[in-house]
Amino acid sequence: MKPNARQAKWVDLQVGDCLSTPPPTDPSVVEVTLVDCAAPHIAEVFLRANVAVNDAIAGVADQRCTAGLTAYAGQDSRYTSTYLIDSNMDRTGHTPLPSTVICLLQSATGLSLNGSAKA
Repeated sequence: MKPNARQAKWVDLQVGDCLSTPPPTDPSVVEVTLVDCAAPHIAEVFLRANVAVNDAIAGVADQRCTAGLTAYAGQDSRYTSTYLIDSNMDRTGHTPLPSTVICLLQSATGLSLNGSAKA
């Protein structure tokens, strides 16, 4: 593990967190390695957005992440975005915002990032 690196559950990621590896695609992976954004990193969290019960999660995630990337990093095409979805299994009216979309930016070329992308 890199110096100053720490493990965290990906569902607890917050805006400004930087990951040393790509966001997990395997549902069995529950932890990620966070590093200081000044150090080389692969991804940076730029938005957390709640999703309503009846919304199409993937569509909302795409829209929110696209808009959020511009708001966070400016009109910079060096970045691409991806997202993780933290879903509360109770998708009923009892929990009106049961899912959270966690948007992350990465280099459009796949290279490591240095420093925060925040504009």
